Amino acid sequence: MTLSDLPLHVSARVENVQDLHPNDAIARRLRELGFVNGEEVRLVARGPVGGEPLLCQVGFTRFALRRSEAGRVQIRQEGVPA
Repeated sequence: MTLSDLPLHVSARVENVQDLHPNDAIARRLRELGFVNGEEVRLVARGPVGGEPLLCQVGFTRFALRRSEAGRVQIRQEGVPA
């Protein structure tokens, strides 16, 4: 499951961030922002037009991400076996 598919206000854990090519700047930046293995993440809100941007919370910090960026973050829902 990806972060862009997560229902609102449901906790999940980051599994990894998908690199689309070597030296992927977007994937690297997502990791720098805290989207790393084991970190708790929630989808707080969706934008009014096409559901974009997505307001995501990782740890205690909130970020607005495009749907395509959030789609690169692989997650595991809390309480759901892997």
